Amino acid sequence: MPSNLPRFKAAACHTSSVFLDAAKSADKACDLVAEAARDGASLVAFPESFIPGFPVWAALQAPIMSHDFFRALSAQALRLDSAELTKVRMAAKRHNVVVSIGFTEGTVASLGCIWNSNLLIGQDGSILNHHRKLVPTFYEKLIWAAGDARGLRVAQTSIGRIGMLICGENTNPLARYSLMAQGEQVHISTYPPIWPTRPSKEKGGYDLRRAIEIRAGAHSFEAKCFNIVSSACMDVGMKDALGQANPAMLDLIEGTPHAVSMILDPTGQIISEVLSDSEGIAYADIDVAQCVEPKQFHDVVGYYNRFDVFSLTIDRSQREPAVFIDMETGEGDERPVQSSQQETVRPRVAELERAVAD
Repeated sequence: MPSNLPRFKAAACHTSSVFLDAAKSADKACDLVAEAARDGASLVAFPESFIPGFPVWAALQAPIMSHDFFRALSAQALRLDSAELTKVRMAAKRHNVVVSIGFTEGTVASLGCIWNSNLLIGQDGSILNHHRKLVPTFYEKLIWAAGDARGLRVAQTSIGRIGMLICGENTNPLARYSLMAQGEQVHISTYPPIWPTRPSKEKGGYDLRRAIEIRAGAHSFEAKCFNIVSSACMDVGMKDALGQANPAMLDLIEGTPHAVSMILDPTGQIISEVLSDSEGIAYADIDVAQCVEPKQFHDVVGYYNRFDVFSLTIDRSQREPAVFIDMETGEGDERPVQSSQQETVRPRVAELERAVAD
């Protein structure tokens, strides 16, 4: 039976950042968007913290030894109106593709407060969703601030309803359910290149590859959606930077399991190449109509639930450090005007959006 639901090709980029260089990482993203578009992709996903790279040093040495790395990462943190993100947005528009990209986000309110963020960009270059990781995981708390739920949204696009979560958020059943409850059809999961928890020669360390396989399959199966998994990989530049700062860091990660990139269907089956050790792009053809049949078996946001027993409330309000109430003088009257530190960024974002539209 014919279906009017979207069909398209998805691309999961398994790639390395240009370590701690936001401008060059953004340029690399634009090149990969162009490559994926030439290969017919309509959705291109990039790894967690792709711009400007994942702060793996936080796992490998004491915080008192890592001030230089933190300063370097903070200096490369991006705001929404940055030239680097604008360049990626223009590439999405130029190639008529949806792009998901991870980045370390900064703020005008503090030079040292940064977030692990992800941006979903529409085919017209517009910002469809802006998500900050709700809870940095384990040693990531030494780097990134906790986000809020502003980005727990599913975006309606011409290729389906798209949601996204960052790394460990894919372990959070309530975060995942919040996207299921919005009719998610295509899920994007992003991960770092490695995630060490013990020296690699010790037993009991975290197996990032296996964890990704479990989480990706679970969400696809439970949500009955496609899952685009994009993970980073380590390159020579990243290893050199770590080794020059502290050679012991390279010894600690020798043999640590690498992340994987892949694409899964609504039954949890892998339908693309699985990429791990070297850079590449995993592709798969997506037919959103395939989300329908599995819903007959268990639809946890429909008939396969007990809403009289369970309830979930999600507060998606933005958490700002302060709200300022000023008096604006008009003709013959004064009225209070409420603003936050974000107001200084929004006009510039609007200006850039108009430039992209033109």
